[in-house]
Amino acid sequence: MTTHTVASADAVLVYDVDVAGGRPLFMAGQHMDASGFAELAACFPERTVVRYDPRGRGRSVCGHAGSAPAAQARDVHEVVQALGGGPVDMFAAGGGAITALALVAAFPGDVATLVAHEPPLAALLPDASAAFRAFTGCMEVYERKGYGAGMAAFLTMAGWRGEFTEEYFALPPADPARFGLPVEDDGGRDDPLLSDRSTGVGDFRPDVTALRAAPTRVVVAVGEDSIETFTGRAAVATAAALGQEALRFPGGHHGFRGAGAPAFATALRAALDAGEAKRPT
Repeated sequence: MTTHTVASADAVLVYDVDVAGGRPLFMAGQHMDASGFAELAACFPERTVVRYDPRGRGRSVCGHAGSAPAAQARDVHEVVQALGGGPVDMFAAGGGAITALALVAAFPGDVATLVAHEPPLAALLPDASAAFRAFTGCMEVYERKGYGAGMAAFLTMAGWRGEFTEEYFALPPADPARFGLPVEDDGGRDDPLLSDRSTGVGDFRPDVTALRAAPTRVVVAVGEDSIETFTGRAAVATAAALGQEALRFPGGHHGFRGAGAPAFATALRAALDAGEAKRPT
């Protein structure tokens, strides 16, 4: 593995390359740095795998750590260009899948096949207004009580199954200790997920026209164990917006981590190979 840096407009991004061969497989998150994909990357010894630290995460530094998809997409584009240009194959998870959809719309030559796993596109849900209310509630708890309480509220939201009904909003405050989170407020209010730095992600709508016109093969994936949760439902809605059905992968939202990585990698490899089989020779 080799480590590199590339300067974007207002950030210095760090990325790792495990060199093997063939078209690079780029793995992207948003609130998770390169280390979060280590187990999945190890399952692809035959591929050159690229993992990066998004701005404000891990080793990357920046003047503005906002999560706006357009800015994040430009960052990934800069890394792809530093690799020698596209197309790469891409596996993108969570907020990284939103970044990847913005990337394909803006820079369609960068990606050959994109597997977008559970992009949390709240705006596409049938209960979008309730979903926004639920997430805003997490941010409000964070602002009042700090990271532990805010993240406990978020994890409760993320684990809720089905639409956000009044039953959800009547739940008692989430206990940080139940999730192994700090109970005391450390005073910080700049978390990229829970603070106003996340502005621009929650209400993002993908450019469906641009995505359909791009040469990129876009596959939206959903975890078998999380299909009824917020991110799983959003994945199903995203796939429908693109005129497809979400491809089911083993595990949940983080099924590509830990002991589930090998099974997840098998499904991901099959999805990528299907794209190669359909590609003109």
